[in-house]
Amino acid sequence: MPKNAGLGGSIDQIGLDFVEREATPRLLMKLSIQLHLAGLSLSNTVSVLEVFGVQRARSTVYNWVHKADLQPKDGQSPDHVAVDETVIQLNAERYWLYAAVDPQTNKLLHTKLRPTTTKVLAHAFLTELSEKHDVDDAVFLVDGSRSLQAGCQRHGFDFRYEKHGNRNAVERVFREIKRRTVCFSNCFSNAEAETADDWLRSFSFAWNQLI
Repeated sequence: MPKNAGLGGSIDQIGLDFVEREATPRLLMKLSIQLHLAGLSLSNTVSVLEVFGVQRARSTVYNWVHKADLQPKDGQSPDHVAVDETVIQLNAERYWLYAAVDPQTNKLLHTKLRPTTTKVLAHAFLTELSEKHDVDDAVFLVDGSRSLQAGCQRHGFDFRYEKHGNRNAVERVFREIKRRTVCFSNCFSNAEAETADDWLRSFSFAWNQLI
């Protein structure tokens, strides 16, 4: 992520409706959520709280992140959409991450974690994408994924094979996701697929705010 990215705008968009009783000041809760999603480990995020005289467990910050239920905004109308799939490791299990990125802005439009990759699942991913965003007139950029190509055909989307160029946007996102899941294994260690899926949506929110 860009090192000079500002945090103010995305902090304002973090809702804390899940909080009933919490001794931690809300601004510090929002700051903790944003710092962790921006790339700070849970341990280092807790250390930041300690600077403000607040002591919280790593699991507390982890729960804040997931309960905030953050996700990228719907209703985008991109001219192009780069779509791809990649393998994510959860414990000893391999899962497939589907992602759609607007290559003009580098923003994540939609992500979904699946236990395998098939034409049916690819089609379902594209259906969810089309329900969230106006992509009927977009040009889809697809690499060699036969399942995504087949999904585009079934939806009647205009798509073209592209290995590099504008498709580099989704590759950059995947590199960052994989860096995060390797460096901060506490995000995914012993996590269920549903929890990881939630984290990926939260990551998408933060990524879109900070790029």
